[in-house]
Amino acid sequence: MAKTGKLLFKRVLLKISGESLSGNDGYGIDPKACSEIAERIKEVRDLGIEIAVVIGGGNIIRGEKFAAKGMDRSTADYMGMLATVINGMAVQDALEKLGCFTRVMTAIQMEQIAEPYIRRRAMRHLEKGRVVIFAAGTGNPYFTTDTAAVLRAIEVGADVILKATKVDGIYSADPVIDKRAKKYDKLKYIEVISRGLKVMDSTAISLCMDNRLPIVVFNLNVKGNIKRACMGEKVGTIVS
Repeated sequence: MAKTGKLLFKRVLLKISGESLSGNDGYGIDPKACSEIAERIKEVRDLGIEIAVVIGGGNIIRGEKFAAKGMDRSTADYMGMLATVINGMAVQDALEKLGCFTRVMTAIQMEQIAEPYIRRRAMRHLEKGRVVIFAAGTGNPYFTTDTAAVLRAIEVGADVILKATKVDGIYSADPVIDKRAKKYDKLKYIEVISRGLKVMDSTAISLCMDNRLPIVVFNLNVKGNIKRACMGEKVGTIVS
């Protein structure tokens, strides 16, 4: 994508990890980290872009890890889904402190704290300029929050998945471990799958490929990156 100076997308879905909410602690929720993320989301919304968010739950619990230690996989995954609701509420609180109207919508009904996910209602919230936070994954075990993010993006007609990470794109290996790792500027969906690149699980990538939904992978820790991606500037790696 070359720099265009105008909005490239009308509706986006931002996928961020649960760990991004923990700041330097590596676990739990850091209010300062939440506030910084909320400011970057608000910056995009203030451009007139409709934005939905999916947050992982890895700062609280990872279902796969608990299952590997002997817990029933479905139980562990449901616990992970509940963790994403906690994270969604934290980001909602941070956004509302900045004056953003928000809605948390959950795939598992818990109406005292969030709305149940209804596709048409979610689209209406986005049209009204509300930031919609999709929580509790797909509502089913054995699916990651990456897959949930892609599914919701397709359902609400998002133009792109903005995948926020700790590094500035997709590399041939972990750049923290392997200094010779090569950064890719552009990739095809099938290349991500065939090369075993761990940006998203294969189910999520396949869904994007089947529905021609592009993915922009970028560093969340660089201020303004979300806005730059929406403006069509060269940020991170594009999968299409």
